[in-house]
Amino acid sequence: MEYRSWSSIRNLKGKDLLWLVDYKPEELWSILDTARIFKERFYAGERVIPVLQGKVLAMIFQKPSTRTRISFEVAMLQLGGHALYLGWRDLQLGRGETIADTARVLSRYVDGIMARVFAQETIVELAKYADVPVINGLSDLVHPVQAISDMFTIWEKKGKLQGLKLVFVGDGSDNVLHSLLLASAKLGVNIAVASPKELRPNKEILRAAEEAAEFSGATIEFYEDPYEAVRGADIVYTDVWVSMGQEEEREKKVKMLEPYRVTVDLMKHAARDAIFMHCLPAHRGEEVVNEVIDGPWSVVWDQAENRLHVQKAILALLLA
Repeated sequence: MEYRSWSSIRNLKGKDLLWLVDYKPEELWSILDTARIFKERFYAGERVIPVLQGKVLAMIFQKPSTRTRISFEVAMLQLGGHALYLGWRDLQLGRGETIADTARVLSRYVDGIMARVFAQETIVELAKYADVPVINGLSDLVHPVQAISDMFTIWEKKGKLQGLKLVFVGDGSDNVLHSLLLASAKLGVNIAVASPKELRPNKEILRAAEEAAEFSGATIEFYEDPYEAVRGADIVYTDVWVSMGQEEEREKKVKMLEPYRVTVDLMKHAARDAIFMHCLPAHRGEEVVNEVIDGPWSVVWDQAENRLHVQKAILALLLA
């Protein structure tokens, strides 16, 4: 698809980014197009493109982070703006102030809010009462900024999205998978999920993805056998088996998911030019072996870098 300068795309200004259900394919392409421009200009030596000069992003963290915090903070710096790190207990939220009141107050000070929280309901409430765009940096339900960045990485590596086969191996109720389902379905990527039948996606998310797939022509399939699922895969993707906040389920989930470890043997059943992706952090030896994450299939470090360029695109389009 032809891409354009960010300044010619105004259809996202002021919009929230909560979970991708309400994002049209052309809006997602606007983000991908813009990220490509930012990355090209970055490598051409333009480290700062001040399209957000004087703008401030509030970053609320209820959960710890490496890639989300650093990518958004550096993105704002490289766009000429400023980011404020706000730990949950650094705010009066930690002492009982309501989310609604916090959203109202922050809206008087900043130009956008990014939040990384435990519950999707928290993000929804922030957006309901904020007068500035709210971006979901991760919740228990979805991780939209990760999935958009993943689509950018796939597009960069494969030169297209439509018709590719992406296979997610592991926990079928994973929040990253939820966003991958939505992004893939909207952008025409065929997605297969290899997981135990007890671990399946949120029904509302799956229904929305299936509706989107009807328009894009993408397919959504489920397998219990990971070897059957990855046959002919262009992309093999996995995530940690136990997310933050699920520690009490660890022993049960690890035992259930052991057959879904991504190994060299499993990767050999994918397409010859398949790539391996992981949103990180990885529990090496658990959901993926070292020989895969450090092997010739792996694009995880490019995938991590692309969070920066995609974050810049999201911020420029929503806040500029």
